[in-house]
Amino acid sequence: MTEAVIVPAAARPATERRFLGSLGRSAKGLTGLFLIAIVVLCALFARSIAPHDHAQQVIEWRYAPTVWQDGGSATNLLGGDNMGRDILSRTVMGAQVSIQVALIVVSIALVVGSTLGALAGYFGGIVDTIIMRIVDFQLAFPFLLLALIFMAVLGAGFATLVMALAFALWINFARIVRSETMRIRTLDYVDAAITMGVSQLRIIFTHVLPNVLPAVLVVATLDIALVIISEAALSFLGLGVQPPTASWGVMISEGRDFLYEQPWIVIAPGIAVLISSVGINLFGDFLRDYFDPRLERM
Repeated sequence: MTEAVIVPAAARPATERRFLGSLGRSAKGLTGLFLIAIVVLCALFARSIAPHDHAQQVIEWRYAPTVWQDGGSATNLLGGDNMGRDILSRTVMGAQVSIQVALIVVSIALVVGSTLGALAGYFGGIVDTIIMRIVDFQLAFPFLLLALIFMAVLGAGFATLVMALAFALWINFARIVRSETMRIRTLDYVDAAITMGVSQLRIIFTHVLPNVLPAVLVVATLDIALVIISEAALSFLGLGVQPPTASWGVMISEGRDFLYEQPWIVIAPGIAVLISSVGINLFGDFLRDYFDPRLERM
């Protein structure tokens, strides 16, 4: 990656204008941001957007078709599920759950992984050996399998889901931060700080970590999409968010038995997962290209 620098306060407006200019010229960046905005707005204003209570069951709404199908009505724009609940309301509320899980998981993984990666890269020696051997051990297991093992031991639930995904995800941040820290610690300004008697921990948190922020932001953005898909997969298997809480994975799981007769029950949450993951990945690709233009044509 290109060398990152701490931007002085006076130069930040120019940096922001350059970023917005690059975003305006990037089709995938704008497309990704637009899709992300749709999901985020649904999550923020879910209770205002949802036309009905997501847990409300009305017998007349069972298997109600979508508004554009024969027999459909504006009462249930996306139809009703097998329990008489409004699919649109549950899909909108599912955005709130997915975004909440993704932000909490990525925040925990970012803090833990970045801190351990910076310690490993800066101090080296036994500290680096211990941390990286733990990373190597976790890399021997697929991401989702590690989360499944974690949840099988501790049981299903929202809190367990967050801990399982964060536990499986922190190594992504640790590896990239360690690599960047090993490069940054050899630069002149770090040597100058050491000469001036600045403590090592202060160097790490005030000089090293701010300079690995661009790389961390790219990883965090892409990992949000991974968490959304993983949350849906675990909830589909019954190990994540539990009913009656609205979750895209739970909705797909409950509607899979009616896929041929009433496919709209699973189409709406499936499209929601697709929009979220595609939007975040497109915007993450734009961030990667912006911070390291050498990768743009690869």
